[in-house]
Amino acid sequence: MRRWIAIAIFVVGLLAAGRGASAQSPREVINLPISSGGTVTVDGIAARIEGDIVTESQLNELAGFQKLVDGKAGSRADLLRELTDQWIVNTEAQTARFGQPKAEDVTQAYDDLAKRFPSAEAFRGEIAAAGLTENAVRRQLELQIYLSRFMDYKFRPAAQVSESEIEEYYNGDFTKQAQERGEKVPPLEDVHADIRRLLTEKIINQRATKWLDEARPRLRVEIFAAPGKS
Repeated sequence: MRRWIAIAIFVVGLLAAGRGASAQSPREVINLPISSGGTVTVDGIAARIEGDIVTESQLNELAGFQKLVDGKAGSRADLLRELTDQWIVNTEAQTARFGQPKAEDVTQAYDDLAKRFPSAEAFRGEIAAAGLTENAVRRQLELQIYLSRFMDYKFRPAAQVSESEIEEYYNGDFTKQAQERGEKVPPLEDVHADIRRLLTEKIINQRATKWLDEARPRLRVEIFAAPGKS
């Protein structure tokens, strides 16, 4: 599974844990922070994707967000690959006029992320250490919610999990993992919904990854060297 997909799911998981994820319907769009046309001041071009510009600051912002959420940032090649995948998802979402997250959803995700740190001061310190601002964190959270919800909208209808698959997972991996942790295995009925949700998300992730792997080679992508390198 692509790392940005995992982070997007983590962000939406924060929101779901805090208030429950709200269903989205196609309406107003949100723009991926990739610049297009001649009206943008470019701070250094990292890549061009089908004529759209990815700037160095956008790449650095994603790296900082990964560091804040996941403890470390990917390599330059990984970041560019992830921005390319995000471009694919965002382009289709905009074509579908998929609805953007509500402001309160972004605020809730921001507040829930902050709770993972010892204090508000510690959270602000980690934001600064990652080279980010509060606005940048909120921008990334909004984007991750948007992309993750669109993938859910696109792939969930076909992500059907049978009762036999739930029972197989319960009798296999679920029971084994509980025993390895020294925990009592709960009755299937107590964890049935959780297992269905887990297996559904797994199918969505697999379908999304396959879609991206098939779409990526068809793009015109031009990668530029990092500043100071040739």
